[in-house]
Amino acid sequence: MSAVVAALCTTIAVALVLPPAPSTRWGRGGTSGRRWAFVAAGALAAAALLAGSAHLLVVAIVAAGVAGGLARLVAGRRRERLAVASRSRVVELCDALQAELAAGQTAGLALERAAAEWPEIAPVARAAVAGGDVPTALRSLADRPGTGALRVVAAAWQVAHRTGHGLADTLGRVADDLRATEQTRRVVDGELSSARATARLLAALPLLALAMGSGAGAHPWRFLFGHPIGLACLAAGLALAYAGLAWIDALARDIERAT
Repeated sequence: MSAVVAALCTTIAVALVLPPAPSTRWGRGGTSGRRWAFVAAGALAAAALLAGSAHLLVVAIVAAGVAGGLARLVAGRRRERLAVASRSRVVELCDALQAELAAGQTAGLALERAAAEWPEIAPVARAAVAGGDVPTALRSLADRPGTGALRVVAAAWQVAHRTGHGLADTLGRVADDLRATEQTRRVVDGELSSARATARLLAALPLLALAMGSGAGAHPWRFLFGHPIGLACLAAGLALAYAGLAWIDALARDIERAT
């Protein structure tokens, strides 16, 4: 039992240190992981109840807390990576539309070609072809992670059509502004990455101490999983590690929003 739980904790620490793979679609990537994490914790709790073991039930509760916290951290980092990819897509969209319009293509055809590269804007292309409200269609997509700049694109589109000013030039200036903002954001992300890496390293250091204690014959795993005080120490340590990582992420998000 102790070896199994120790392996579980080691896996969790590695997951905290290593960055997760980015999702490639809007709104995907975090839900499935959370579902399986809670299913596994629920199965462990059910096994504890069937076995009539209070000790195993406490371990199941700790495992459920770890699973929930880890799932939230991983989902948050995936959303951040998805937002980065989406912001790049918006800049590419502006560049592509500017080039197509400057070449004499219609807005509907330009959006259809852009939708072939970025399928999520297909509703905008359909609205343009049907003579619908393109700015409203763009704003409807701006609540997704990293796509807030589509509101700027929508405003530029609306102003260009109302004033008769060239839409290609307007989109070109929007793309330049978004590109400059993204460069500033990359500088900020680079400064924050060291703080995040340090936080993940500090979260994993207790496992190194436990491994060193095991090598010295102190049997720390037996104390953590075999004694009520050890379980309390384990739960408190995991909670503090999660709080530290969540705090660093919250500070980083506030700084990123400020930029």
